[in-house]
Amino acid sequence: MTQLHGVVPPVCTPLTPERELDVPSLERLAAFLVDAGVHGLFVTGSTGEVAYLTDETRYRALDVVAGVAAGQVPVLAGIIDTTTTRVVEHAKAAKAAGADALVATAPFYAPTDPVEFPGHFRAIRAAVDLPLVAYDIPVSVGHKLPADVVLELAGDGTFAALKDSSGDLDGLRAVLDSTDDLVCFSGSETLADLGLFIGAHGLVPGIGNVDPHGYLRLYDAARRGDWAEAKTEQARLRRLFEIIHVGDGRMGRYSSAMGAFKEGLVARGVITGGTTSAPMIPLNDTERAAVRRHLAEAGLL
Repeated sequence: MTQLHGVVPPVCTPLTPERELDVPSLERLAAFLVDAGVHGLFVTGSTGEVAYLTDETRYRALDVVAGVAAGQVPVLAGIIDTTTTRVVEHAKAAKAAGADALVATAPFYAPTDPVEFPGHFRAIRAAVDLPLVAYDIPVSVGHKLPADVVLELAGDGTFAALKDSSGDLDGLRAVLDSTDDLVCFSGSETLADLGLFIGAHGLVPGIGNVDPHGYLRLYDAARRGDWAEAKTEQARLRRLFEIIHVGDGRMGRYSSAMGAFKEGLVARGVITGGTTSAPMIPLNDTERAAVRRHLAEAGLL
């Protein structure tokens, strides 16, 4: 597999009104992203509502996206779950469904200490021979992946890459400055230019579903050292990212963000409906109109 790099959107999971997988919409979304020129697709991540999906839906979504990608770009599969045994089972299923790489967090909910993290990740890597991406998302897991653990596992070949969604740019810089053995992605939509400036190799932006071309322009500007252009594009994308707040005060932030991303894709004609997983609260007409105003201001409508 070509070395992981570039813009790798965490793919939304379109659902029917009955909350079944909307396969035609997912096929259109995957094709939309590939045609835009992204460098990979990350299926069943946080933006893909992975924690809400049945195992059957997880694997079907991966199978659909892998079919659309058809080897044009690598497909990364989120194998996120609470314990090592469950994650290993997801890893095996993901390989069978066509994944090119696996993305795993540290264990969560089940009491686990960072000293136990290396055994968790080594067990995954030993069980399934695919590149393993460490997913650092302390807001969901409850622990940040310590830099020394990341570096140890990069050094022994357990980790091929890191997706840093911690928001800790200094921590990401510490990893980047300490190893050449790890491909590092920034998971921030709003600090993407800064992540690239300190040496990140790519981006995994949730709102990249709605505007992949913007993040590709930002990435390309950074690659050629045009930091003024990267800053300008980042400013536009930061304004667009305000769509995650359309439901503030009436629902949780995650519900608002997932609903806004999906409504943005509906507005752009990519997917059919904006249904989110239970028990998330759906956007109302006023909030959907606000999403469309943000898209229009960003030049997307």
